[in-house]
Amino acid sequence: MPYFDAASTAPLHPLARQALLSALDEGWADPARLYRDARRARMLLDAARETVAAELGARPDEVVFTASGTQANQLGVLGALAGNHRKGRRFVHSAVEHSSVLHAAEQHEASGGSAGTVPVDGLGRVDPERFARELLPGTALAALQSANHEVGTLQPVAEVAERCAAAGVPLLVDAAQSAARFAPPPGWSLLTASAHKWGGPAGVGVLAVRKGVRYRSPLPADDRESGRVPGFVNVPGAIAAAVSLRAVRAEAERLNAEQHARIDRLRAELPALVPDLAVLGDPLRRLPQLLTFSCLYVDGEALLGELDRAGFAVSSGSSCTSSTLTPSHVLAAMGVLTEGNVRVSLPDDCTDADVELFLRVLPEAVAAVRAQLEPPGAAPTPAAEAGAPVLDPPVLDTLVLDTLGRRCPIPVIELAKHFAEVPVGGLVAVLSDDEAARLDIPAWCGMRGQEYRGEQPSGRYGPDGGTAYLVRRVS
Repeated sequence: MPYFDAASTAPLHPLARQALLSALDEGWADPARLYRDARRARMLLDAARETVAAELGARPDEVVFTASGTQANQLGVLGALAGNHRKGRRFVHSAVEHSSVLHAAEQHEASGGSAGTVPVDGLGRVDPERFARELLPGTALAALQSANHEVGTLQPVAEVAERCAAAGVPLLVDAAQSAARFAPPPGWSLLTASAHKWGGPAGVGVLAVRKGVRYRSPLPADDRESGRVPGFVNVPGAIAAAVSLRAVRAEAERLNAEQHARIDRLRAELPALVPDLAVLGDPLRRLPQLLTFSCLYVDGEALLGELDRAGFAVSSGSSCTSSTLTPSHVLAAMGVLTEGNVRVSLPDDCTDADVELFLRVLPEAVAAVRAQLEPPGAAPTPAAEAGAPVLDPPVLDTLVLDTLGRRCPIPVIELAKHFAEVPVGGLVAVLSDDEAARLDIPAWCGMRGQEYRGEQPSGRYGPDGGTAYLVRRVS
């Protein structure tokens, strides 16, 4: 079964497995003690720390091991804000940061702090100058991921780091997706990573804090890991993480070129094979192994299930599925379609044959899901018959599509199905109570070259309880 979800967690590297098994025998003791077994565990832990630090461009005494990348992000954010509280309580981050950073920002705001969110463009990339304008007086910390977890876009970290340095603001960089692929960009103050993203064991994260950066642990005091991470260190896990990081970094140049070519092929061929498919993210400044695309008129969860039955393990970058009402915050920030979203991330042992098979399987999977989702119809009603008031200014030939109570992607399916029924210049009002429609209907207009006219209460066009999304046909 081809595994195309390495961005979630990469298969355990063979050398990591070997190192882990050996470390379970040699590094089991408490590295804080003084007897022989403990000293041996300490030497192994120190060697692992030195290896990780060298690969990340840090000093060994700047690196600590955490329980996960999520914990590293949250400790990094909250610890740096606590350490710099005298400067202010403002935290600036991009709109597409990992949820662990956003949740830390929410906690910071709940405790009386403030946060500034930097928007991204349609490719998921921040503008360094726009980021710099958010570095207001009182900003204690900024955060910018090196590469987006969902669409793979590389961020201009070096340029943003220069602006942060000029403003005297430390910068936290989430390098979880890029640490095994590229050397970290210069200028970071705090750096985080996660071992299971590069073929190390799960349960090992990395937090690096540059010397001179003010940091105060947000957790109760503990004497382990420089006082930054409480609890017993996972010594075998840290050793396996270090071994696997060194191994994948040694092969990164070759693997990057191979994976880049495979993803380029998918980017070029998928839109021609699958109607109404949009490839997301930056086509050039991106991770070499990751591709995300959205399919119109497809439920993402159903498509993942169809691909799983066909033998492919992929993930959805969108939460717009039958099991939740919350669209992906990354895709929402980009202003792109949130429905039918699939993220493909290739493992190191991916082959050209795997990619060839995926190109054959996906069109059939999408067609099968679209056939299942074909709705019976939303009974379009002219606005006058629906009892809607005359619009100001008046718009003739308004068609009302009542999709209240129906979830993504049904509102967009109904819009596409009935759009040709209004003449050029006519208006369609899609009534929906699904939050995802607020994102997907404007995205559909952008893909189809039609005019999105905004939203109004659904009661103006039909039943109350939702929103009317207005689309004018221009061609």
